[in-house]
Amino acid sequence: MTLNFLTIGHRGIMGVEPENTLRSFVAAEQAGLDMIELDLRLSSDGALVVMHDADLDRTTDGTGPLAGRTLAELRALDAGRDERVPLFQEVLDAVGVPLQAEIKDTAAARALAEVMERRELTSRVEVSSFHEEAIAEITLLVPGVRTALIAGRYGTDVVDRATRAGASTVCLDIRRLTLEIVELARKSDLRIIGWVVNTQDQLRLARALQLDGVTTDYPQIKRTGRFTA
Repeated sequence: MTLNFLTIGHRGIMGVEPENTLRSFVAAEQAGLDMIELDLRLSSDGALVVMHDADLDRTTDGTGPLAGRTLAELRALDAGRDERVPLFQEVLDAVGVPLQAEIKDTAAARALAEVMERRELTSRVEVSSFHEEAIAEITLLVPGVRTALIAGRYGTDVVDRATRAGASTVCLDIRRLTLEIVELARKSDLRIIGWVVNTQDQLRLARALQLDGVTTDYPQIKRTGRFTA
């Protein structure tokens, strides 16, 4: 059993609060989660903002592509419960826990690299992506950065993909995870995080596979995780 079992808040605690908002991130920290996962995209004027989707429709009262809006236009939107779309820098100031920042493309990687260098964030921020090229880009730009490859549809090849990209962690959909993949990842010295773990059965599976941690929408998983071995 992994002693330092990490519980990572998915977009804050999106099962309880509006996802990827300062309200959600602060609530995740107050709930005692070990780490917070968030998503980074660029506004049309190059601001590094926190949002999962490429379009505004699902999580704000706006419509259309985020990339077509300036920061000022994004700030005018309601991201849920009167929350604004936050800048990454605001999240850094609002919470003190480590962050797992998911970048959607290489342009976001370059913007994130600037912030990480300026604020010396290599020990606090792990950078994740579904795209190996984005991981390779941030690795070039930020010496010593810790990276994670995320995968939803994957097989045993995910271990080689992560290793080639220089990632130290794989974040894998718990529903597809097998013991064979876990064992291959361990042989390559990769840390393994399962997502999204929202039920006791999923948590028991994560513990049985001896994962290093889980990403969850709900803070209760942190409390019950201590007793699920």
